[in-house]
Amino acid sequence: MRDSGTDKGLRIGIASIFLVLAFLAIISGLFYHQVILYNKYIVESENNRIRIQPIIPKRGVIYDRNNKVIADNRLSFTVSIIPFEKQKGVTIRRLMDLLDMDSTTIVKRAAANFISNHIPSPIKRGLDIDVISILEEQGEKYPGITYSIESVRRYQSDIAAETFIGYVGEVSPEEIKAFPGREYRPGSLIGKKGIEKTYDHYLRGMEGTEYIEISAKGKIIGPYRGKEKIPAVPGDDISLTIDIDLQRVIVDNFHSLDTQFCCGAIVAIDPRNGEILGLASFPQLDPNIFSGPIPPDIWQGIISDSTHPLLNRPLAGIYPPGSTTKLVTAGAALELGKITDKLLLKPCLGAMKFGNRIFHCWDLGGHGRLDLYHAIEQSCDVYFYQIGLLIGIDPWYDYVTDCGFGKKTGIDIPGEVPGIAPNSDYLDELYGVKKWTHFLMLNLAIGQGEFTVTPLQLTQLFCGFANKGMIYRPHLLRERLRYDGSIVKIAPAPSFRLPFSEKTLEILNESLKLVVQGEHGTARGRKNKAYNISGKTGTAQNPHGENHSWFVAFAPSEDPRIVVTALVENGGHGSDVAAPLVGKIIDYYLKKNVPELFTKEEVPDEG
Repeated sequence: MRDSGTDKGLRIGIASIFLVLAFLAIISGLFYHQVILYNKYIVESENNRIRIQPIIPKRGVIYDRNNKVIADNRLSFTVSIIPFEKQKGVTIRRLMDLLDMDSTTIVKRAAANFISNHIPSPIKRGLDIDVISILEEQGEKYPGITYSIESVRRYQSDIAAETFIGYVGEVSPEEIKAFPGREYRPGSLIGKKGIEKTYDHYLRGMEGTEYIEISAKGKIIGPYRGKEKIPAVPGDDISLTIDIDLQRVIVDNFHSLDTQFCCGAIVAIDPRNGEILGLASFPQLDPNIFSGPIPPDIWQGIISDSTHPLLNRPLAGIYPPGSTTKLVTAGAALELGKITDKLLLKPCLGAMKFGNRIFHCWDLGGHGRLDLYHAIEQSCDVYFYQIGLLIGIDPWYDYVTDCGFGKKTGIDIPGEVPGIAPNSDYLDELYGVKKWTHFLMLNLAIGQGEFTVTPLQLTQLFCGFANKGMIYRPHLLRERLRYDGSIVKIAPAPSFRLPFSEKTLEILNESLKLVVQGEHGTARGRKNKAYNISGKTGTAQNPHGENHSWFVAFAPSEDPRIVVTALVENGGHGSDVAAPLVGKIIDYYLKKNVPELFTKEEVPDEG
């Protein structure tokens, strides 16, 4: 019996020890979780009942030079997931029905938030009030789901604005890493192209933050009083150099061409300061289609379109300039002392033989014997074949690059390409060392062959002729209207001078005037009684179809206010299609801005 009692006491002792140890474990656990991990759980608890909601600032409005709206904002609703608050098997399934989306897309967009599980990940933008009403009334059925009011960009749709204004879209992870100081988060909108991209840091403003208290079931209780709301800072408004009325005239007149001419570019610049008055690429795109997710069928139609509507032709379309750059060849020959303005070369009989090849003039009947003025007036190819051979490829190249070709203009929107200005090194690489002949110089002298330019570069060249050799950097930003009411004006920035003396510029400008005002000028159809126009036609060979039609002009010749370039792909002779287009654009602009050139009866109503 004593043994039995001993065993019982032993058992009780062992049980007591286990009880004590268990009690100590509980006490230790409570101490660890309530004291050691106190701060951690406090944070998690706060995060569980306090929702951090970004306040999206108003994106700045974009105006034209006359304070007419080009881009503003409309209100829209965005539904987001807060990853930390969503419930497995519930949130995404219910959201699929609410937003009519597949689960894969929802999961992918929710996972895009790689910064914090407590920050909303936008799932769908551009929603109407019906969806938001459901969330308001039945919020507890959608755990982890929130919504916000955001601004959606609204653009003028009839002025080819996408050419210069671009569009906005959701920021990518690469862009977040590239701009660490701008506080982008997954789902933030960022300028993707054009003005929206270049000046995004001005336009976007700065997000604010508000703290919202929610119940355990996810229902919004109201603002959280424990943290102060941080208001958003609205973006700056900006004013562009663009004249929206002129832009509309540009678009309307291009669309009035024969329907076969659907591709081209028009650039208009004030040569006195480099301000871009008009910039249009055709076919044009409505930038509003990029304001939200693009339906797959629409996107597929855009990228498969044989006219390449995504190509920004003024900046990134490269073409042989044709006769428009004969002025550079002429200026180089004058500066190098190879010719004088009165020199008469071998007569043009409609063609010229060089080696065993025949090089034709555009006028197969020939122009006879001409001096430089009349060779430019009538755009005689044979005359320029001869002076091209007198110059040589590398000296010609030096003047071409000094005139801004083969390099970017520095316009303040992305996407510009430099074009090609070939020299002997380029030709050696293209054809092999010494495996090309100097007949290539004949083509280069008249703006053909391997020489390619953008419409913007060509306009820049003629700004130099219009402005006594000085070229200002082409730009679109005119002034910034800061949210605090102050105004920051953008001063013109000198870019470079043409490599021609005052005397050479006088000769070239007199020749350009003859192109329109002269009896045999190739653009004499643009002559009018109110003012003089100076310009140059161009017909560029196109291996894929009809020749491209060029015309570049400035007016009034004596005091130029505007330079306009028109390129019409497959348009044929420059005098037939591009020149009338430029004439109408210049006429509208001068009637609007320099009415004293016209009689009272000729001035149009402002409406």
